[in-house]
Amino acid sequence: MDLSSLRPPDPQPPALTAPAPATPALEAAFALVLPALLERQGALLAVKDLASGAYLHVNDAMAQWLGAEPAQVLGRTDADLLEPALVTPLRAAEQTAVAQGQPLTSEHRFERQGNKFDYRVLRLVTPPDAEGRRLLCSIWTDQAAQKAKDAQLRAALEQLEKMQRGAEALRRELQDQTLRDTRTGLYTRAHFDDQLRREVDLSTREHREFALVAVAIDPPSGRVAELGAPAQARIFETLGRLLRGNTRAMDASCRVDETRFAVLLSGVGLATAHARVESLRRECATQIVVLDGEELRFSVSMGVASYPHTAHTQDELREACDAALAEAQRRGGNVVTLAGIKFERAG
Repeated sequence: MDLSSLRPPDPQPPALTAPAPATPALEAAFALVLPALLERQGALLAVKDLASGAYLHVNDAMAQWLGAEPAQVLGRTDADLLEPALVTPLRAAEQTAVAQGQPLTSEHRFERQGNKFDYRVLRLVTPPDAEGRRLLCSIWTDQAAQKAKDAQLRAALEQLEKMQRGAEALRRELQDQTLRDTRTGLYTRAHFDDQLRREVDLSTREHREFALVAVAIDPPSGRVAELGAPAQARIFETLGRLLRGNTRAMDASCRVDETRFAVLLSGVGLATAHARVESLRRECATQIVVLDGEELRFSVSMGVASYPHTAHTQDELREACDAALAEAQRRGGNVVTLAGIKFERAG
């Protein structure tokens, strides 16, 4: 039995058919829809005889722009209707479209009769008809309205970005306020402790040192003692300002309690830290604090310790710093004392 006879026939490719020629009904549909579409978009339509440049058809918008009725435009050229300064660039664009042999879009920005115009023009040249005549069709689209919308959109986006930046700055400010003491503007104890832990970890990994400074306002005397809390509050504010002004962005300063403060000096050794806080001590001693027209004075005691030279752990560092501060106060105040450096005996 011949099995080949049971095989289905090979599929045949579909026959290729030429596109149907345009019918009068189809041409009429295009003639009806295209002008309506262009009118809705506010576009200008013109059809010229390529050889003579004479207008063969314009829509109402193009005729209005040319400053005449549609019937008055037909048969005339740009030289008859427009200023010479405008005719030359339009003619050059048309010649470029002819040379390209395909639809060409160009931009035209000019001033006419005191008004500024910004058009995007699509030009195309038709194939020769039975009489050898070729037509130049152009559609003009006003870009001013679109560019105005684009400018408004850009302005709205810029405003939105500005508002977002403002909201982010406000968020950071509010967050920062929760981390700072309202009286002095210094960091709170909890935030300072976090920074101190990070500094210890960083110094341990990178084998570098940093300094910790304990600061205490010396007991009030004279008018400061007589004025009491208002004077002390003003002195706290002044000391907070001095501490903020004498520390870098990578440093940190905080208010520990009612009379004590702490400063972390990142990447600073004991000798450098001593020089910096000694300068700060002298500035405090010469600072004039004004309250209700009275000039008040204050001084501070400071204890300085460094990691890892005077301590090898965070707790040891605090203890060494507090001990140095206590020694400064024992000496009568208004002095900077350094913590002792531990020397380990070789085994």
